Amino acid sequence: MSEPLVLVSDQGAVRTFTLNRPQALNSFTAALHRELLAGLDAAAADATVRCVVLTGAGRGFCAGQDLNDEGMGQDGTPADVEGVVERHYKPLALRIRSMPVPVIAMVNGVAAGAGANIALGCDMVIAARSASFIQAFSKIGLVPDGGGTWLLPRLVGRARALGLAMTGDKLPAAEAAAMGMIWQCVDDAALLETTMALAQRLAGLSSKALAATRQVIDDAGGMDFDAALSLEARVQGAMSRGHDFAEGVAAFLQKRPAIFKDR
Repeated sequence: MSEPLVLVSDQGAVRTFTLNRPQALNSFTAALHRELLAGLDAAAADATVRCVVLTGAGRGFCAGQDLNDEGMGQDGTPADVEGVVERHYKPLALRIRSMPVPVIAMVNGVAAGAGANIALGCDMVIAARSASFIQAFSKIGLVPDGGGTWLLPRLVGRARALGLAMTGDKLPAAEAAAMGMIWQCVDDAALLETTMALAQRLAGLSSKALAATRQVIDDAGGMDFDAALSLEARVQGAMSRGHDFAEGVAAFLQKRPAIFKDR
């Protein structure tokens, strides 16, 4: 029996998904997409999961699309890259962005093409010092996908986004952290411990508040200041009527750890 394409493990309230095609640097196939999306859907529906970690097996995080897979025109049929993006990358990117819990990308090696952008679409990215990010699309005559055209300029600005996308140059993790593309770059030996410590910390906070924070920040990016202030007021009103706000205030006043339940 062959191994699953996505390994799933739980550590307390943290669920880790490990892309498991190390022989191909965890490049995406249709089957891998289906397994990962199904796993994320299950995590979204599971109230015991309060944080998700996404990583890769072996020496790479994800090398992007497997160019030998269906839809890429390697089997004698015309390429259907538009279909591949619509059927697989769009649902995956939207699922990650709409998870009811925080999602951390633990980038253990190269993250190239759509693999880089799926990582950047997570809420926080922690990368090993040996890891790198490559917008490899221009080298095969394509544009960034997996959300890259939306994510890159928001993370690093238009000039850097265009430079990275047009050249396809390798960006070391330390430089990605220095320019604000990712949250943190750590020594390889500290990657797992650092990531899991952050995941456990986030799992102990209000999942509902963290998911709402992601949504408000994304939405406010397309608003003027006045509209963003009104959005904040509306969301604060909704959040303040939940269990977690009352619990957080009570815990603060009683000088004890809060026990959050909303999700």
